[in-house]
Amino acid sequence: MTMELLSRAVLRCVCLALLLGMSPATAADPQVPPASRIVQVRPGDSLVVALQGVPDPSSNQVQISDNETVSLPYIGTISTANATTDQLAQRIRETYIAKKFYITLEVSVSVTERYIYVGGEVTRPGRIIWTPDLTVSKAVQAAGGFTLYAKETKVNLVRDQKSYEINITLAQKDPARDVQLMPGDSVQVPRSPF
Repeated sequence: MTMELLSRAVLRCVCLALLLGMSPATAADPQVPPASRIVQVRPGDSLVVALQGVPDPSSNQVQISDNETVSLPYIGTISTANATTDQLAQRIRETYIAKKFYITLEVSVSVTERYIYVGGEVTRPGRIIWTPDLTVSKAVQAAGGFTLYAKETKVNLVRDQKSYEINITLAQKDPARDVQLMPGDSVQVPRSPF
């Protein structure tokens, strides 16, 4: 009789351990840091550069190139590397004055569109316009959702050249686990072997 009770107790412990180990509540959440360059402009950003306080005020729509530059009338190429919108406006202002095109002017720079990228096993891979409330699962939905062969439990988020594994199935059940995206992030949905 005691052997039967002991084997039942062991079986209950094993079952309990398996249940606890597979529980979403104990699954490890990725430690995804916030983007380090959120306030800085980055390649791919669309900008509006407005020149005011000059005889011919203008607004120029430009996009930051992959080598982190923009090209503006009369002054040519300006570096955007490691700059916020205010710092870039100051660089542009100083360049117009240094090249003696204008003596005084006011420059404002604003970001009009920022993107994230979704690829792999989604219906419509490509870039998606970033919004402050965009999460990994919302980005996948905006890309048309998962394909039949998507591995929803191991989606890769690349931020600042580091990769993080996200379980979208858990994120959809518990929105607190759905990671906020930042401009320039890349989401890659791998193919399931089944």
